[in-house]
Amino acid sequence: MSQLKNEPIRNKRELEFAVFCVENVALALGTGAEKVYIALAEKSDILNGYIIPCYDVLHSQGKEYIVEDILTLMEKRGVSI
Repeated sequence: MSQLKNEPIRNKRELEFAVFCVENVALALGTGAEKVYIALAEKSDILNGYIIPCYDVLHSQGKEYIVEDILTLMEKRGVSI
């Protein structure tokens, strides 16, 4: 996959989707949302470099797909909680 451009959250829909992703990844990992946010936004660029730029495609998928996609990307990039 080519490198995506980092994009800030631009509207309420993207913000709600980012929160949805963080909370559901936290549930899947059995950890707190704050730890997941730090991993996705501060330890890596997954939030603004993948989740937000791919919002149009990702938000149309099911919860399980989205969570697995993010978890797979975290593993590939060596991002741990």
